Amino acid sequence: MPIKVLIVDDHEVVRRGLQSLLKDTDVKIVGEASHSKEAIDLAVKSKPDVILMDVRLPGVDGLETMDILRKKAPNARVIVLSTYDNPTYVARASSLGAVDYLLKGSPRREVLQAITRAARGDQPNETSVLRRIQSTMAKKREEGDDHIPLTPRELQVLRHVALGLSNREIGSALGISVETVKEHVQNLLRKIECTDRTQAAVWAVRNELV
Repeated sequence: MPIKVLIVDDHEVVRRGLQSLLKDTDVKIVGEASHSKEAIDLAVKSKPDVILMDVRLPGVDGLETMDILRKKAPNARVIVLSTYDNPTYVARASSLGAVDYLLKGSPRREVLQAITRAARGDQPNETSVLRRIQSTMAKKREEGDDHIPLTPRELQVLRHVALGLSNREIGSALGISVETVKEHVQNLLRKIECTDRTQAAVWAVRNELV
């Protein structure tokens, strides 16, 4: 029995590329959507096994759409297919029920494997970025660190880190020097017991700071 897949992306060239990529496989594309409402309507109507979902959509974005789909199409398993290797996106996607997170441009074999795993209810591949972020999130939950031991400025810097800004961009946004930003980052990493910016971003998402 073919795996029914719904493609959600606002770029026609991406949708056409995925059609070509999945041609002559066990995947049957049951619909294409370019925005959130269309995606939700098609998911309810076609009952796909797997939804390939872009993060950035016009209007309601892919992450918000995932939240709606959990109620409207609870049996569909969502794989995020994005241009952005952003830990905040990955962590938020995980918290909203995504079963995998692939980058656009991933090899055909990798995309097919992800779809097959998702349809079977299997865990993503061990090298999956989603799996790495989930491991970090699980570790922090086990530690039970549910308070925010940061100064207002450190919290402000953490929010910018979680959004993927560089030290220079944070300095420009907050009107402080790059050296001062580095000092704040070092202090907040120590206080929340994270070893790098990726872990800090996941921590911020888990604590609903972004």
